[in-house]
Amino acid sequence: MPEAKIEVAVRMYHVGFGDAFTITVRRADAEWRMLVDCGVHAQGQNRPLTDSVATIIGDLTDDAGRAAVDVVVATHRHADHIAGFALDDWAKVEVGEVWVPFVEDPDDPDATTLRTEQEVVADRLHQLLQLRRSANSATASSAMAMGMAVNSRGNARATNRLLSRDGLGFATPHRVRYLPSRNNRQNLIATPIPNVRVHILGPSRDPEFIKRMNPPKSARWFALDDYTDGHTAADTPLFADRFRIAADTLIDPLLDAQRGLKLSARPDDTSLLAAASILERSVNNTSLFFVLDVAGTKLLFPGDAQYGAWQHLLERADIRRLLSEAIFYKIGHHGSHNATPKEFIENLWADNKQAMLPWHPVQRWPSIPDGHLIDALHQHGHTVVRADQDIPVGAHRHGDDWSEVRFEVLPPG
Repeated sequence: MPEAKIEVAVRMYHVGFGDAFTITVRRADAEWRMLVDCGVHAQGQNRPLTDSVATIIGDLTDDAGRAAVDVVVATHRHADHIAGFALDDWAKVEVGEVWVPFVEDPDDPDATTLRTEQEVVADRLHQLLQLRRSANSATASSAMAMGMAVNSRGNARATNRLLSRDGLGFATPHRVRYLPSRNNRQNLIATPIPNVRVHILGPSRDPEFIKRMNPPKSARWFALDDYTDGHTAADTPLFADRFRIAADTLIDPLLDAQRGLKLSARPDDTSLLAAASILERSVNNTSLFFVLDVAGTKLLFPGDAQYGAWQHLLERADIRRLLSEAIFYKIGHHGSHNATPKEFIENLWADNKQAMLPWHPVQRWPSIPDGHLIDALHQHGHTVVRADQDIPVGAHRHGDDWSEVRFEVLPPG
């Protein structure tokens, strides 16, 4: 008797300018489900986030009323990927494991340094932009920079739920994996369904690459002490007194970062927007980047990894081969020009495959999605599923809630 086929469904929720996907793998009576991100940008909501979360949890609820998912992946801390986890609805959902990039690991010194610098930069930039707004000097560029700064802040409540701290969590205790592991053998993760596994490819732990993820010194930008409005950094402390750390206890890299934060040194809006863009890229390149391998059928999820993170992977022949075999691609960073490499589309990925674009129009970003990228995908025969267009032949749609693509895989042997 032939073995049961494996069914795979990738569902993209129409949250707006944000990511929320479920992957369901079924074989006979066995089922395994993964939720990849749950967030939306505040300026690009297709519907209230509370409604989207209710729809997702409803889909994760069985006939007996039990809401559960095997794995939650939070690719990176941007609000358009994790803001939904701040909602208390998740306290009723059973979660087996949570996977996050290693940069969130509180026990990893490299991660702590990187995370701290990114968070400090986001908070300082946000402060300066708030002061400019108060001084009635905001422009379209500073408004765009503000959107990026807000999106790049820590999203503490969502992160606390994902990491089960400060009294937040899911309905049951869960394991947290900080990925990729330093032990490379642990970066090929098996699932309960035979021949179904996950390859964790990024973010890179290479020290040189980590340096590139760090906001560069030219973008550690400015302190608030010489802001022309008369405000100073001391006027608006970032943390309550009980959380403040004496300067003489800080390690050198943090002191260097603190001394480099001169946010008003470049008051022009073009520089502030450039600073916000560098920060956003730094956080995007911490994205968890993985391939789901279902008996040799591969589905690619890169988070919002941008050019630098991709390039690090494309330098390796084994990973190039893995990426070339994908039958599905979650288009990175909402289809921006600086995420999906041209080399991947033009030279590496086989033609006539499936892709999904999580996107909603945002007035401030008229160039997203990038027209050249979308044209190239179509020229190579790829089917692109997106919420704002009619559903392609072979894909499925449920009103304005979600779109879905499905695959059938024959097990080996």
